Parts: sequence; structure tokens; C-alpha cells
Amino acid sequence: MERYKATLAYDGTTFSGMQRQASERTVQGELENALGKLGWTEKSILFAGRTDAGVHASGQVVAFDMEWKHSNVDLQNAINATMPKDLAVRQIVDVAAGFHPRYDAISRHYRYWLYCQPQRDPLRKRFAWRVWSAPNLQRMNAAAAHLVGEHDFAAFGTPQKAGGPTMRKVQQARWTQTAEDEFTFEISANAFLYHMVRRIVAFLVKVGQGSKEESDVPELLHEAHELIQEMAPAQGLSLVGVGYE
Repeated sequence: MERYKATLAYDGTTFSGMQRQASERTVQGELENALGKLGWTEKSILFAGRTDAGVHASGQVVAFDMEWKHSNVDLQNAINATMPKDLAVRQIVDVAAGFHPRYDAISRHYRYWLYCQPQRDPLRKRFAWRVWSAPNLQRMNAAAAHLVGEHDFAAFGTPQKAGGPTMRKVQQARWTQTAEDEFTFEISANAFLYHMVRRIVAFLVKVGQGSKEESDVPELLHEAHELIQEMAPAQGLSLVGVGYE
């Protein structure tokens, strides 16, 4: 029996998130169904973290134990041949028996994509959030700079367990204008709270549009505040990588 680490990519549009649910289509459910057809007999795969319904990934990490007598490339090809077209294994490697994709991770990296147009764009709406008016890049980056470091992000998200810690260490947070009307937000941290990235994005866009101030961000991080309710839509968000030692 070997433990395998697999990197997944998926279009989250029609998935009800990462984690298996009894009556909904999920990434975990589809992957476990595919593995079962290849002789996998364990109860559950392990994964680096949950993604919400509609959130995409190019770097989700999972692990599973399996008897397999062929190469890792053969295993990757066999799984991909069995899975639906909106889910694929990008890479499979052998790992130590005790490897856990969640507990061994030291960082997660998310990307959010938005475009600025007064009218919707059917060719981009599946993977990006349309905003109007266009936000100011310098204002958003000035506000995002306050996120870097270790802070209490209770205003931006909730822990998976009630009463859990809300301190998180952000390693990078930066906006880039990738085209005349497109922006991407890159954020990496040791871990994230539930809906943390989507709340941050929504708030920073308001800063960029002028309805919030850059100085509001450090205030939210250093003083007790109620949870921000507004979130950016799920379809603009992708988990692009999980870091390990």
C-alpha cells in the first residue's frame, strides 16, 4: 500500500464545493468514485482544504492510499480517463505514509480575477466577477499592504470550528492589472478562515471604488468588529497552490 499525493484542477461551476456531501455533486465525491473503479478501498481521501461551491482550483492537493502496480503516470491517466471533464489530476507523486495535505501545508495561495465593464461578458462570467465602476489599482494595493503579516482576521472570516482562533499570517496580498479592464488579486497565507478571501476582495474593491478608505483595513485588523457580510462572488476565486516544506 502506497500513499500518493495528487494535485487537482477543476472548474468549480457545477460542484457544490470540495467536501463530499450525501446528495450533492462534489470534487471529493467524483474523485473517490473514480478511484473506486480502479481498486481503491479506503473510506476517504485526504485534502488540503475545502473550497466553496463555485470556486475553482488549479492546485488543490489530495492524498490517498492505494495498491497500484504500475507507474504514477499510468495511475494519473487511469484516474483522468474515469473522471468528468471538469476535474483532472495534474500530477501524482509518492509521499511518506504519514503525509497529510492539510496538516503538513505551510501556505495556501489563492487568485481572484475580476473585470470591469458596464455590461456582462458571457465569455468571462464563468471565471471572473464583473464590477463597475472600475476600481483604482493604487488604492487597492495600498489597502492590501496592510493585510501582510500576522493579524486577527475575525472581521473577514470565521474559523471552521466555533470558538477557533482567527489569527492568520498573510505572506503576500497584491493586485495586478493584467489587461485594460482586468485585475487579479494574489494572496498567500499559512491558512485562511471561511470565506476570508472573498470578503477581503469585496472590501478592497470598495476601497478602489472610493466607498471605503485604505485606513479602514488596519482598523478592521486591530480592533474588534462584526463580521463583514459582503463577499465577492465565488466564480472569480481559484486555489492555485498549496506549499509544503
